[in-house]
Amino acid sequence: MTERPHVAVLGAGSWGTALALLLASNGHEVHLWGRNEEHIRQLRKTRENSDYLPGVMLPETIEPTAWIEDALDSAEIVLAVTPSRSVRALCESITEAGTLRPEAVLVSCTKGIEHDTGLRMSEILMQHFLFNPVAVLSGPSHAEEVARQAPTAVVIGAADHGVAVRLQQAFNNRSFRTYTSDDVAGIELGGALKNIYAIAAGICDGLGLGDNTKAALVTRALAELSRLGARMGGNPATFQGLSGVGDLFVTCISQHSRNRKVGERLGRGETPEAIADSMRMVAEGVPTTRSAHQCAERLGVETPVAKQIYAILYEGKSPSDALLELMTRDPKPERELFSIAEMA
Repeated sequence: MTERPHVAVLGAGSWGTALALLLASNGHEVHLWGRNEEHIRQLRKTRENSDYLPGVMLPETIEPTAWIEDALDSAEIVLAVTPSRSVRALCESITEAGTLRPEAVLVSCTKGIEHDTGLRMSEILMQHFLFNPVAVLSGPSHAEEVARQAPTAVVIGAADHGVAVRLQQAFNNRSFRTYTSDDVAGIELGGALKNIYAIAAGICDGLGLGDNTKAALVTRALAELSRLGARMGGNPATFQGLSGVGDLFVTCISQHSRNRKVGERLGRGETPEAIADSMRMVAEGVPTTRSAHQCAERLGVETPVAKQIYAILYEGKSPSDALLELMTRDPKPERELFSIAEMA
């Protein structure tokens, strides 16, 4: 990998644009690819992603393109930043392009779990590209704040430490600090599962509940996330870090969080269907709730909060009834956080 590797960012939404801006500010030449040709035309003309990240101008070192062949041709780092439901289609587009370099590092920046298979996004990439190194990036990092260079810390996961370090060098700057880890599964699962609990936090806001409720929810969510994440292959210690408690905390409280906003609207009485129809951007917690519920059932893992969010989203249960059921469960000792390692 060269000192200033060329980068392809596949996905021209808010997160893809923010990452392209970050990497361009570090001196990399960046291709920002999007499937919608009209959207890309506007990006090239105005140098502003007004649909997804208004008010932030793209420097000349970012080349928007609707041609994935061009984006991949010289790229040594390829970021996959599409919604989780589109990752398989993205893999097919990369394969059809035929210009992916064999040494290019693929970095999954998408937070989700595939329904039915239970696969993480990096596992889908590895299925399609057997010989390319695959890494993941996750942590508390809203696109709006990364784009304006607010101090941010994330974690890069890769089985190959050398790959992780090279990516760390590519991303690091004075406002964006990256740590490395070899627990790819834990990093991905923490980043994906926390979106379920952000919906729950938003429901608390929509119902007009207070700080006591939110604090209890986040604490129990961390225990639940860690329990399921460990059974799905993550290291329990990872969930105490940036892609666990860090990402959980920020997405449960932030005004930028799409998942929290979905929950808030649910708490105010809107239906999941009406909310989905009104949103331009994807709230990954909605499909992840379905996938995680399926995984928990298959693995026999108790996830009472996620189970209630699933019932609200997919079974028509009211938020108030879900809250009552959670509060009236059988009493038990608080020991989950101390026994996660035994459950892994």
